[in-house]
Amino acid sequence: YVNEKLQQFFNQHMFTLEQEEYVREGLDWANVDFGMDLQKCIDMFEKPMGLLAIFEEESLFPKATDQTFCEKLHTNLLGKWANFAKANPRPDPDAHFAVIHYAATVSYNLTGWLEKNKDPVNDSVVEVFKSTSSVPLLVHLWRDHPGQPTTTPKEEGKKKKKGGGGKTVSSVYLVSLGELMNTLHSCERSEER
Repeated sequence: YVNEKLQQFFNQHMFTLEQEEYVREGLDWANVDFGMDLQKCIDMFEKPMGLLAIFEEESLFPKATDQTFCEKLHTNLLGKWANFAKANPRPDPDAHFAVIHYAATVSYNLTGWLEKNKDPVNDSVVEVFKSTSSVPLLVHLWRDHPGQPTTTPKEEGKKKKKGGGGKTVSSVYLVSLGELMNTLHSCERSEER
């Protein structure tokens, strides 16, 4: 999925925008269709009830299993998205589904995905990472994670919130990817011709 996002960005900036520049400059140029519109695959991941939304929902549902996750993917995506397919048993006989990426079709075995996605980093461990001055990279990597509160919040007259709804690995990853894509889109192209 991330490869599709980055490849789509690259194609847009290196090919499509460059061709538009040629036309603006009045160059004798016939536009080339690079045939790599990856938006349909990206949409399959990002849209409501797409692969990532189903993954997130199942990760937060206490009674979800690998089987219910697989069934939900097949029910919502198979036959509705051209990039979602039945798994090819050759590379992995235990694979549950396949995604037709721009580079190749990849079969995925989703065993354990839900459990791994719930794997939060303990706040006290994050605090250790953030306060380790001898390893600046750890401090930098964990700078935006809230970690453990350094002061006790006042609870006078406030109702205690119920637990649950914590961050999943995939939700943190998607925020990070969104920030990367925003950074890339905010950069100006500059190249020598």
